[in-house]
Amino acid sequence: MNEILSRLNNGTAQDRLDELKKILAEETEKPQVLEQFVNNHIHTKYSFSPYSPTAAVYYARAAGLNTAGIMDHDSIAGAREFIEAGKIAGVSTTIGLECRVSLAETPFGDRFVNNPDQKGVAYMALHGVPHQNIDYLNSVFVELREKRNIRNKKIVDNINAAVGAFGITLDFEKDVLPVSNFAVGGSVTERHVMYVLALKIASQYGDSTVDFFENKLGIALSEKQKAQMNEPQSDYYLYDILGILKSTLIKKVYVPADEELLSISELSDVARECGALLCYAYLGDVTDSVTGDKAAQKFEDDFIEDLFIELKKQRVDAVTYMPSRNTMAQLEKVMSLCKKYDFFEISGEDINSIRQSFICPQLEKPEFKHLVNATWALIKRENDLSEC
Repeated sequence: MNEILSRLNNGTAQDRLDELKKILAEETEKPQVLEQFVNNHIHTKYSFSPYSPTAAVYYARAAGLNTAGIMDHDSIAGAREFIEAGKIAGVSTTIGLECRVSLAETPFGDRFVNNPDQKGVAYMALHGVPHQNIDYLNSVFVELREKRNIRNKKIVDNINAAVGAFGITLDFEKDVLPVSNFAVGGSVTERHVMYVLALKIASQYGDSTVDFFENKLGIALSEKQKAQMNEPQSDYYLYDILGILKSTLIKKVYVPADEELLSISELSDVARECGALLCYAYLGDVTDSVTGDKAAQKFEDDFIEDLFIELKKQRVDAVTYMPSRNTMAQLEKVMSLCKKYDFFEISGEDINSIRQSFICPQLEKPEFKHLVNATWALIKRENDLSEC
């Protein structure tokens, strides 16, 4: 971890903001602003990410962004820090929350939609939350985060059953909770659990990580993954192990989500109550995962128009997608359906690993110019609805 990231990740929110002021005051040259790029889907340590809200803003700015959007799982507790960091750094911000919902009440309750782990469960996002409703929205998810931890503990038990014979055990309270921001309103995700497992594997097996995966866990690694495992000094090493675990082992230890989920209609009610835009997160059939944490799998492409019709019935306002993750044919289909069914379009690169770039190069293409314009419209809407 470099010095700046360490300074911006430690202490309280106010400590981090104070460090940001100092770091910016020490600058000899400001980053070049790249107006053609935006990112509305940046995770922070309030779900899973290498970055505190302050650090996320700093690195977004360093990459050339002058807009940034926070998007944590089941939590919006980092939003105020993110907003204040944006003011300090001169970065326009937008805030939101990502969660999973049950589609049991819809015709898609028995299909993989945009969630690789479970049928009938979809990732949704609330974008552009008016600032006076941050506490209300976070309160909605307090009990759901606690219920999620019950499931997380079961996943830890399954992991211990799978790897205990190799001298690795995880303790949810002692190992997993401390690497999260649960105590201050954050969530604990499967990535937290897998990150702790990655730490244990790296500590115990070191230079023999490839042997551990292939000969003990029975996971065949690609040549690319083998090369990554042979670079234990790399800043990316733990996240690369995490990517392997997320795309392979999670299927064996996963516990279905149930009690922690709102239905899509309930989340629609929450969106109306807090003034946010309810967004469906398009995934699309996966061949080679950009982030390395998703196996090849089919999702909503075969029935996407029927899905969009149902989303409209459920009062969904927008579709969010990431141009770097899909083929042009997939994106053209999504964009045409958004126009047909009058969905607002939002883009963002799903940042939760130190390996990922805050910049989506596809946004330079003229066919995606509307996503940049939409970001500024989203920010204006959020600011107009927010009380000073």
